[in-house]
Amino acid sequence: MTIIFKIAPETLWREAKDAGVFTGAPIDVADGYIHFSSAEQVRETAERYFGGQPHLVLVAVDGDKLGDRLKWEASRGGALFPHLYGPLEFSSVIWTKALPLGNDGHHVFPELAA
Repeated sequence: MTIIFKIAPETLWREAKDAGVFTGAPIDVADGYIHFSSAEQVRETAERYFGGQPHLVLVAVDGDKLGDRLKWEASRGGALFPHLYGPLEFSSVIWTKALPLGNDGHHVFPELAA
């Protein structure tokens, strides 16, 4: 199983769950795909794009269930990042956990294993 991760505001994720599908954050919609990170990339993604933001969730997704809609494409520093072309169905979600800020202002990550 290839586990990939999405960071999202709690409210956006809750609205998506109510709607039954996650179509992405505004940046995802603008770019035409949903941005994900690998376990090795997700902490830097949090720092770079979500630094200091409270009320986030970390979503673990089974990338293998996404089929050919998931593409690994060069991005930050030439590293390959997972991009989903199409909506994320909740049947692919392994777990969702809070991504709180620690006293030092950095996000406190849960264990990233399935």
